[in-house]
Amino acid sequence: MTREYSLLDRAIMSADRSLKTLVKGSATAKRSNPSHALNTSQGEEQQRRHASGLMRINHTGEVCAQALYQGQALTAKNAAVKIAMEQAANEEIDHLAWCEQRLQELGSHTSHLNPLFYIASFAIGAGAGAISDRISLGFVAATEDQVCAHLREHLKTLPEDDLKSRAIITQMLEDEAAHATMAIDAGGQVFPAPVKKAMSLMAKVMTGSTYYV
Repeated sequence: MTREYSLLDRAIMSADRSLKTLVKGSATAKRSNPSHALNTSQGEEQQRRHASGLMRINHTGEVCAQALYQGQALTAKNAAVKIAMEQAANEEIDHLAWCEQRLQELGSHTSHLNPLFYIASFAIGAGAGAISDRISLGFVAATEDQVCAHLREHLKTLPEDDLKSRAIITQMLEDEAAHATMAIDAGGQVFPAPVKKAMSLMAKVMTGSTYYV
């Protein structure tokens, strides 16, 4: 029997999840890191900086995903949608932990802007969920489509011998594509091109800033 959580229960769980998302070293993956058994050279300094920038973008993207899903789960009206959002958030924790671990291996750090992006994403998710579950799910699908596009681009520009980062990004790409499909299959609205374009411009602000900071 599935337990029904009150709004207060979900608010407390969201607060707990936010701390685990933003505090370094708090995210614990349930699945094994896909890069665990791989050996890779650290490469030249310029290559390491580039790989670090890309993995920092990916880590912040997962911070935003956590906030988005938690905000949507908080205000979603349908119990099945709430469960789907929470399940997706749990899977994204793996990505969060893997990216942070890879950044540590590269001798780099997560973005200092993560708290700001978390707050903004949580507000967007809660707002979408408050409007309707269909809009909320559609937002998930559109967001995940953009994330997949970024990940494919990262695979093109990563150093060829950075097998660890490639393994992590490849698994993330598979998972994100599945989340997008899940959202549409669950009744999400397919957003028109102008809306997706606006979302893409907003995403560029995140990627352009967190690559460096």
